[in-house]
Amino acid sequence: MARKKEIPRITGTLRAKAMHLPECIHDAKGMVVLGRRIKSVIYSTDIAVIRNCDADAVLAVYPYTPQQVISQAIISASSIPVFVGVGGGLTNGFRSALISQDAEAQGAYAVVVNEPMSVSNIHLIHRVIDIPIIGTVVDYDRDEIQSRLDAGVKILNVSAAKETAEVVSKIRRHFKNVAIMATGGPTEETIAQTIKAGANSIVYTPPSIAKILMWWIHRSRRKTRREISGTCCGWCKRQVFRKHPGVCGSGCAAHPGNTIFFADNEKIVDRRCAGC
Repeated sequence: MARKKEIPRITGTLRAKAMHLPECIHDAKGMVVLGRRIKSVIYSTDIAVIRNCDADAVLAVYPYTPQQVISQAIISASSIPVFVGVGGGLTNGFRSALISQDAEAQGAYAVVVNEPMSVSNIHLIHRVIDIPIIGTVVDYDRDEIQSRLDAGVKILNVSAAKETAEVVSKIRRHFKNVAIMATGGPTEETIAQTIKAGANSIVYTPPSIAKILMWWIHRSRRKTRREISGTCCGWCKRQVFRKHPGVCGSGCAAHPGNTIFFADNEKIVDRRCAGC
């Protein structure tokens, strides 16, 4: 049995708190896009998330008309390749081709066209850019997929909700060599199923900044409560909160053996409580 490779991981004290994508994504085969191997793709336009994650690339697609100022901001801030959305539903035609051209000039590694984008429009984009076109697929239609590949699509982005693994499997059965990136779902089990079905890379949707911040605040509150109540009897805690808020000490005379700790502006103060 082959031993699992031990990979050295070097990080900083503060950057160690970055968002880490599920380890099982590393089981994917990956794909090489313009010389960069891509296994994990984070689906986000939030620069704070993009700068603090360990993904291999960014999928920058949003439900509004694409704007060059947005793609420029994301590409400039990102330290990893960015795949830029250029339309397909609300935005299409010659405008999508111009946005694609600008995205290439800004440094995008690929452009992403949504499922409604016509084959003729994909062909137009393919004529004016030299970076890969990623075509979004929401269900399996062999003829439609073949026509998009013929028009210039190089990578298929499968986004079919709970049926994603099934759609990936059907595509892989008939298009053995095409590059596929697909949404992995909410759990490691669904990610593993998508990889097993034939996806080269996994698209991961991170929690929102609001949810992450809520988790950190909740964690901080629990830590503070443990520091307060873990070494203090209930009577002392009540008395100090009522009579001497923010004042704390050690060696309570009224209750020997109990040590009182209270947080004062995020610091643990060590003073004898006047009330005791």
